[in-house]
Amino acid sequence: MENQDLIKVVTEKAQEWLGPAFDVETQAEVRKMLGNDDKTELIESFYKDLEFGTGGLRGIMGAGSNRMNIYTVGAATQGLANYLNKCFAGQSISVVVGHDCRNNSRKFAEISADIFSANGIKVYLFDDLRPTPEVSFAIRHLGCQSGINITASHNPREYNGYKAYWDDGAQVLAPHDTAIIDEVNKVKVADIKFNGNKELIQIIGEDVDKVYLEKVHSISIDPEVIKRQKDLSIVYTPLHGAGRALIPASLKLWGFENVHCVESQMVKDGNFPTVVSPNPENAEALTLAIELAKEINADIVMASDPDADRVGMACKNDKGEWVLINGNQTCLLFLYYIIKNRLATGKMQPSDFVVKTIVTTELIKAVADKNKIEMLDCYTGFKWIAREIRLREGKQQYIGGGEESYGFLAEDFVRDKDAVSACSLLAEICAWAKDQGKTLYDVLMGIYVEYGYSRETTVNVVKPGKSGAEEIKAMMDNFRANPPKEIGGSKVCIVKDYKTLEMTGADGKVSRLDMPEPSNVLQYFTEDGTKISVRPSGTEPKIKFYIEVKGKMGCPKCYAGANADAEEKVKAVRASLGI
Repeated sequence: MENQDLIKVVTEKAQEWLGPAFDVETQAEVRKMLGNDDKTELIESFYKDLEFGTGGLRGIMGAGSNRMNIYTVGAATQGLANYLNKCFAGQSISVVVGHDCRNNSRKFAEISADIFSANGIKVYLFDDLRPTPEVSFAIRHLGCQSGINITASHNPREYNGYKAYWDDGAQVLAPHDTAIIDEVNKVKVADIKFNGNKELIQIIGEDVDKVYLEKVHSISIDPEVIKRQKDLSIVYTPLHGAGRALIPASLKLWGFENVHCVESQMVKDGNFPTVVSPNPENAEALTLAIELAKEINADIVMASDPDADRVGMACKNDKGEWVLINGNQTCLLFLYYIIKNRLATGKMQPSDFVVKTIVTTELIKAVADKNKIEMLDCYTGFKWIAREIRLREGKQQYIGGGEESYGFLAEDFVRDKDAVSACSLLAEICAWAKDQGKTLYDVLMGIYVEYGYSRETTVNVVKPGKSGAEEIKAMMDNFRANPPKEIGGSKVCIVKDYKTLEMTGADGKVSRLDMPEPSNVLQYFTEDGTKISVRPSGTEPKIKFYIEVKGKMGCPKCYAGANADAEEKVKAVRASLGI
């Protein structure tokens, strides 16, 4: 579409937002955009409708059909309410509504509660911000049919989002996901029932916190080691988010008595004033926590993101320098500890299994295989890990699962990643290591020596806006049409295309991938053990390249050399892929 034609279309669409169905504040914001000579903001706000995808909504806050506001959130809630009333006709329906610390999160949560109640649905609304995993827990605990959480996870401050859950406490999957999307797409602003029924809204809080924290405490594998190491020095930051509500309390319940919080970041603030980005994956976000750790000579630093489902961490290396532990290493450490210590304490059962996502390090498979524990691979996103738990419920026991993007779930009574339990279990791992005169870093080095070294790098190619989305599509089309024969100097021996669900071997033979549905992901495996995964992000304007290269470590002191060799290999891989 030519630019002038596009401006005409978005102008007409924007003018509809000046009608009486929209509030005065929204109308004023739209008038300002219409009157601006630069039409960029107008186009970005109206060139499409903010899509209610399989994970819900996520977008920049503001007026417009492509923005997070009371109307896009309202349409999502009305559509979900309509679907629930169809699915559970004649039954008593209830939902949980939670939210994080972001600007407008409470407002969107309260409006959603009003809309559900206006549609005859009972609402359990949290009294204040709560971790995402507690919302998942509450759905199961209270016997609800669904639930939502207002959060944009670790996105920049201008974003907000809307996550929809089903009765098992997991984010919605087929067939409900597409059916809900169909209902949401039918909703017009005039259809949204904003006037709530207060009698159907019940405020919840400490009553659910208590049960949830007790359940989280039940997953401790070795409480005795905590008793011996109760003075383990822990620095924690919630990055202004929902972790402040429960993570310090959980650590205390587990028996840790020496927890130091970064006070300036314990303040609830959707502007995240002390960080550039509230993402524990970024080193910058842990700056204040590491400063405090240096001051008090702490053993471990941990940070949760704004909705407290992801955990980032730092520890001291063999030179006493603070280093970040990445998401793959985090997941590896958790699963290694769970497997080794369940075996050591006699808790492991033949039916136990662990899960990782397809883009997460293959070293986890090496650990699981050597210890004869079943490991499953699934798509990126915790709803897929939750699916594996649900499919095996009553037959097998889930003991842990995670992904490279700093998410881990150690329990089955929650069905989304959980930084509350992850921080608590991480502290236990550190206590276990310290009990042996080791650090978390020593444990990681030991894993590399025993199971092999791997280096994982994620490259995010950001392509914002309408033109960016088109560029990302073109990149994926090109990789499919012209798959690389060689990457980083090593021959490609296996290609997996999760969109066609086909795997092509070195001999050219094609076999079927056993996955629940197609997904727009490509994977390349080379003869030297390199794994490349390519996928567009489902929530952000970027295409992601996950690179994993293999190496060998003869001893813990060989890490620097193995890392340097791996860096060279990663450079060669990036050059081959043009990223």
